[in-house]
Amino acid sequence: MYLHSISSAFPSHTLTQREAWEATCRSPKVQQLNLRARMVLEKILTGDCGIDTRRFAVENPMELFNLNAGQLNQLFEREAPALSEKALAKALDRASLRPTDLDALFVCTCTGYLCPGISSYVAENMGMRPNIYLNDIVGLGCGAAVPTLRAAGGFVAANPEANVAVIAVETCSAAFFIDNDLGVLISLCLFGDGASASIWKGVPGPTGFRAGRFDTLHIPEEREKIRFRNDNGKLRNQLDRTVPKLAGAAVKTLYDKRVSPDPYVITHTGGRDVIETIEQECSLDQISESREILRRYGNTSSPSVLIALEEHLKGRQIRDDIWLTSFGAGFACHSFELNR
Repeated sequence: MYLHSISSAFPSHTLTQREAWEATCRSPKVQQLNLRARMVLEKILTGDCGIDTRRFAVENPMELFNLNAGQLNQLFEREAPALSEKALAKALDRASLRPTDLDALFVCTCTGYLCPGISSYVAENMGMRPNIYLNDIVGLGCGAAVPTLRAAGGFVAANPEANVAVIAVETCSAAFFIDNDLGVLISLCLFGDGASASIWKGVPGPTGFRAGRFDTLHIPEEREKIRFRNDNGKLRNQLDRTVPKLAGAAVKTLYDKRVSPDPYVITHTGGRDVIETIEQECSLDQISESREILRRYGNTSSPSVLIALEEHLKGRQIRDDIWLTSFGAGFACHSFELNR
């Protein structure tokens, strides 16, 4: 399938990491943490973690400390469809399409739950045709964008003239959780909200890029290293300190199977340590766009690899062969190539 357009969207509310620390340290919930936990928060938010700013779905992120599980999911129900629509509207405009031109819409997310899914709300709010095919993919965590594209590719293969939209959206604000656990604290300091939408067809488009050679590595014995747990109705991120090493090894396994001999590499942003480990494992120069997106938006979870792709496509030296990878809950790692 061929890429016709891609666009991202973010909430307007921005905090620097330093601003986040200055506000966070005044919260009664933070003051109830043990000394080690407070020191970890300060070290990450005031140190060099590769992040300058993050976007949040609420004007005052400190409000998140006081929201219960139901209120957090209401935040997701309100903001995830709106952010999806914002990204998709721009992608449709760039592809010179209207919402009624779409034949299928695929949406992935992991930071909240809706039934029917986000696609139903997006289709209604944007006035799509009643016979559009809707597919919501949940439970794949940060790695979801690539397998969602793979699913969309199956639809395009069966319907080569179809106009297909793919949205990866995460309202990480709605997965807010805090306690003394190190993994929880790291997550609290890294994640930000964002969405990416892209338009695909079975015929070549203006970008010239064709997606293919999808691959996946699933390591279920490592599932407990990175996953969401339900903790009294809230999403609690379980994150082990070995995740950078685990991600690096998994990415290398897929990278060694690539077809293009020297492709340009774009990865899920993960975190500074994750990106550095991948660079080392795969003997790569700095993965520039992934680092830049991490710096400006933090870890936006599933959309991040596609946001980084959009960043590359805005540049002056666009490579003809691009290898992209995402990874996360499962433990699972995914990849595909874009070639023109």
